[in-house]
Amino acid sequence: MRILGISPYHDDCAAVLLDAGRIVAAGQEERFTRAKRESRFPSRAIEFCLAQAGSSGVDIVAVHGRNTAGDGQRQDGSRGRASGELLPVEEVPPTARGFEAANEQPHIQALRSQLGDFGEKAHILCVDHHLAHAASAFYPSPFDESVVCVMDGIGAKAATSVGIGRGPALKIVKEILFPHSLGLLYSAFTFHAGFRPNSGEYKVMGLAPYGEPRYVDAIFKHLVDFRADGSFRLDTRHFDIDGGKVSTRSSFGAIFGGPPRQSGDLLERRHMDLAASIQKATELILLTLTRSIAAETQSRNLCLAGDVALNCVANGKVLRDGRFDGLWIQPAAGDAGGALGAALAVHHQYRDQPRRANGRDSMQGAYLGPEFAQNDIEHRLNAIGAQFEVLEDDAVIEAAATALADGKAVGWHQGRMEFGPRALGNRSVLGDPRSPSMQKVLNLKVKYRESFRPFAPSVLREDVADWFEIDTDSPYMLLVADVAEKRRRDMTDEERALFGIEKLNVVRSEIPAVTHVDYSARIQTVHKDTNPRYHALISRFKEKTGCPVVVNTSFNVRGEPIVCTPEDAFHCFMGTELDVLVVGNCFLLKEAQDQALGNSYKDAFELD
Repeated sequence: MRILGISPYHDDCAAVLLDAGRIVAAGQEERFTRAKRESRFPSRAIEFCLAQAGSSGVDIVAVHGRNTAGDGQRQDGSRGRASGELLPVEEVPPTARGFEAANEQPHIQALRSQLGDFGEKAHILCVDHHLAHAASAFYPSPFDESVVCVMDGIGAKAATSVGIGRGPALKIVKEILFPHSLGLLYSAFTFHAGFRPNSGEYKVMGLAPYGEPRYVDAIFKHLVDFRADGSFRLDTRHFDIDGGKVSTRSSFGAIFGGPPRQSGDLLERRHMDLAASIQKATELILLTLTRSIAAETQSRNLCLAGDVALNCVANGKVLRDGRFDGLWIQPAAGDAGGALGAALAVHHQYRDQPRRANGRDSMQGAYLGPEFAQNDIEHRLNAIGAQFEVLEDDAVIEAAATALADGKAVGWHQGRMEFGPRALGNRSVLGDPRSPSMQKVLNLKVKYRESFRPFAPSVLREDVADWFEIDTDSPYMLLVADVAEKRRRDMTDEERALFGIEKLNVVRSEIPAVTHVDYSARIQTVHKDTNPRYHALISRFKEKTGCPVVVNTSFNVRGEPIVCTPEDAFHCFMGTELDVLVVGNCFLLKEAQDQALGNSYKDAFELD
């Protein structure tokens, strides 16, 4: 039984293929169309998935239910239901709550048309928005039993859901309805700080350590009625909500000291303090909620999904809080992952198929996208005029590790493309974390983005506890922990007195390029069994330098999707100040290329 999961008309639409419950392929439409956060129909992603299915095609199409709350369709008439309380979900059969025959959906004919000939005979089911998110978190997790928490901006009606998963069973038991949404609140501060809502939230998270959380009391006094069980109610008089978009009103500016920052304006102390404040408030709400559901359910495992689950700083604090023994976060936590959740929900609930957790997640490292054979890579690079040397496996690892140790910025394109927003060592830009200048070089000369943005370390799993204050798997770059005390450098009194962006150039540890201004780092543990080539590269770098860590950032510039094909990688290589490109076993030096092939990427894409 093959199931195609799709999330059409969502931000970051995607498609996923299951075969007998196993994830065979997954891809985000933006990677194929090259349009950031593509929100139309995932035709190219579907084409990729169907190619993996072969001539036998698929049996069921599972559709991730659309976001409808923000367009006014889901303003619940019951005052109690819309009060922001964490309320029980009505007792109804799963098929009545979670699944709808697609023929009852007003967009079904358009959907069948988009699917083409295949759509005429496909059995199509629509899956509730938050059920799909919850399924994407629980079913691939390593746990046989877990509480599941979904928090996003705007769902079909719920903005926060709590569910319980046991074996193949998964049930949403409590929810908070839109517009009382933690994601929406964070997006309002994203807008006010001068970044794009539903896109720039990670910038706010990265900016937060530069400021002080001096507006937290004002947030809870004016914007959020926060309760002991972690539920909350927003005072939406201070926001404008248009569909899935949010902006702030003049009253918001009056509370927080000024009007919204315009994109491109200088970042002032107030903007840093706003970022620190909303990050602190988010952590308080999330910690209170997770403590409450841990006490109520007595579960020792927690799974997370929804856009708020991408807040890796808050995730790290939930882990260290110790209420749960196990924490697992869906790497494609946003709407792209809903395609996976819809397919898994249909497999396990609608078709009543068993599930057996074996202590490891089933995401296969999130390496689920297209890959390119070596002869295909060579053909593609030759066709666009690239100059390269083909090396044997060990030689290409040696050459790339040497380039990193020499301070080069390396584009690394290998194996299957990642599913989700993080590059995890197959579509990555890599650098030497020991370099005091690497963070600035990558931001300003490769990524063409704000200089304050931190970079993540990829560290060998076996060495993580020696370099960071964490000793658990973090393969999807979704947990933040501090750099180990013994790896830090003592700052001078003058350095401690610096504020804001002045902190940026202070060397804080042996690996300054991945040490944020508060000594934190967004960690990816690299595992030999899921990515042997990337593990081998970092191991060779460790042999040369004594350091089992490399800088890892996504292979793109700001505003561009992560590269997919070898051609994408070469164009980004030639349009930036990357020094080296490695695609499969092809090794490319910038100075060996025809410079006429380069078109600057510096102003090619809008700020995200």
